This record gives sequence, C-alpha cells and structure tokens, in this order.
Amino acid sequence: MRRTMPLESFPSTPFTRVCRAALLLLSLASPVHAQQATFEVALRLDDRQIRSAGIELARVERETGSAEVSLPGQVVVPPSQLRVVAAPAAGLIETLLVAPDERVRAGQPVARLRSTELVEAQRLFLEAATRAELASEKQRRDEQLFRERVIAERRLIITRAEARAAAAALDERTQMLSLLGMAETEVAELRQGRRIRQALTVTSPMDGVVIGRAATAGERVAQAAPLLSIAQLEPLWINIQVPIARISALSVESPISVPAHGASGVVLRLGRTADAATQSVQATALVNHGAEALRPGQAVTVALETRRAGESQWRVPAGAVVRHRERSWVFVRTESGFAARPVQVVGETAQVTSLRGPLQPSDQVATRGMLALLAELAEADQS
Repeated sequence: MRRTMPLESFPSTPFTRVCRAALLLLSLASPVHAQQATFEVALRLDDRQIRSAGIELARVERETGSAEVSLPGQVVVPPSQLRVVAAPAAGLIETLLVAPDERVRAGQPVARLRSTELVEAQRLFLEAATRAELASEKQRRDEQLFRERVIAERRLIITRAEARAAAAALDERTQMLSLLGMAETEVAELRQGRRIRQALTVTSPMDGVVIGRAATAGERVAQAAPLLSIAQLEPLWINIQVPIARISALSVESPISVPAHGASGVVLRLGRTADAATQSVQATALVNHGAEALRPGQAVTVALETRRAGESQWRVPAGAVVRHRERSWVFVRTESGFAARPVQVVGETAQVTSLRGPLQPSDQVATRGMLALLAELAEADQS
C-alpha cells in the first residue's frame, strides 16, 4: 500500500519551494479568497510576548466626509490651445506689434517682416502668371485654327499640354506666396497691379493671449524661426506629481481642487511611466472652473479626492502602517495574536494615515512594537 507524505515534510529544495508557491497561488484563487479579494498572514503571539515586545494598540476609525490628498503640481497650457507664430520667410523684423500678456484676435497683425525671399517669390509668381497668360492665349488661338482646319491636331495637343503646365507652375507660385503669409486678396492685387512688396505683415492665427516673445525688433531671423507664442488660457491643465505608492488611490474623472485659488476640475489621465529620480508618476488634471485665477507655469498645491463610490476608507495612526516586500501592511489584533493584512495607502500626515483594505470598525491595530511584528512576518514568509 502506497503512503503519501505532505509536501511540507520533504526537504527544502528549489523544486519543493516552487511546488509550495504553486499550491499557495491555487489556494488564493479558491472561491473563498476570490470573495475576500485579499489575504492575510497569521502571526501567533501570546499575551506575554505582546507585553514584552511593547506592542500598543489603537482602534480603526472609518473616514467620513471627503478624503483628500494634497500634492504639488504645475499649471500648463493644453497643447491644442497653444500656437507658435513663426517667421514665414527669412528676413529682418521691422517691429513687433504686440506685448507679452496682451490679448489678440485671430487675423490681428502681430509683427512686420522685411524679406528678400518675399521679393524673389513675388517676382517668380509674376513670371509664372505671364507664362500662364501667354499659354492660355496660345491655346485659345490654336483652338480656333484647329476648328478652321488650318493646323493639325498634334499641334493643338502640344499647345494644350503647355497651357496645363503653365497653369500648374502658376498654382505652385501662388501656394508659395500663401506659405510666406500673403493673403488671397494680396496675391490678387499683386497679379493685377504687378507691384512687388518688400515687407510682410504677420498675423495671429487665433484669439488668445501672448504668453511669450522669442524675437526682438531689428533682429534677423531664418524662415520658420519662432516669433511669438499665443495661447487660449481657458481651460488649463495641471501636471501633478503623484508618488507611485499613491497612484492607485486615484482614477480618471476623480475631482481635484486648488483651494488657494478657488479652482477645480477633474483628472484627465494617469501616467504609465515613472520618473527614475523622484519615483513619481505624472497625472494630468483639467481645470474647468476658476482657470482665470491661475497662470501657466505657476506651481500650485492640488487637493485630489481619493474616495471611491461604494468603498470604505479607514484612518489609523501614522505608525500603524509598515512596508514589507513592496507592500503596505497593518497588524490587526486577533484571538491568537495578530493578522498581517495588506492595505492601500491613499493619504498620510504626520499623525494619521488614510487607507483602504479589509478592515472593520471593531478592529484594533498595532501602533508600537512594530519591529517584533515585522520579524514575525518575515519569518512567516520564509516558512
């Protein structure tokens, strides 16, 4: 008759340790654990051991009202609301017509630029317009001659091709003038009056506020060099630096506020990468109320709502939470000693810590003598 031995009775080898870990995972996946959605580690301590370790207890309190955490942030302009006005052509800045913090309208002149590139582009446009007119006139004449059977069809085909090429060249030169900042009415005036301009007026692409100038009057700039930055300042974003340990307490659409300035909004997104130096994650919040009290680049303190609908949140003394194996734990008093339970820290001050976890209002947690309990937890992990 074959006898079976429990796995714990075998010598500790890499194979048996892997088997024990697999059995532990299977037990955690059982229906009981699935209902509890958590686990705990039992630590057996009698009253004498608890007294000798100097362990003190405090009762768990349920948090009521709003649960907030304060974090640093910086006000920024959403990318879709920011425009950089660049020099359409290389040249000399004659004047800048607006100052920083000045409100501008779409189409309002903001700078004047004198450019030899603009002069050359206009000359090439007029040459292309002349060739297009001659090609069009030649095509009209050859169409008439072909109808009168004076010329062969081959000549008419060539004439039509030349007219299309001339029209395409004119369209190209027209687009070049448009890229250099000339309006359609200005291009039409140039073609009709054939008067070349030396200076170009740069206009604002949208309504907004000038938040920066990158050039000065009298400076020579290259094509596409930035001149001004214009932004719409409502709504605004706040980039919030969230410690990795607290990122799980937040969620998209969580409400935020800036109490010092009376602004409020919601979390737009939570970053998926962490800063290697600060071990923080960037969360972006949309300020949709009170944005006029904030300034881009301003450092602010943001209050984030951490409570989730239908989920209890608890408050314990700050010393009741310890870190072990990259997790936060509290030690709950039981009849046989303590139960180490993993929790999720959502906020903390020098006196209290707010957390989520499998706790009850009747629970008592250890607040002093944590070294002895940590030693028991580490030994239980190794067994």
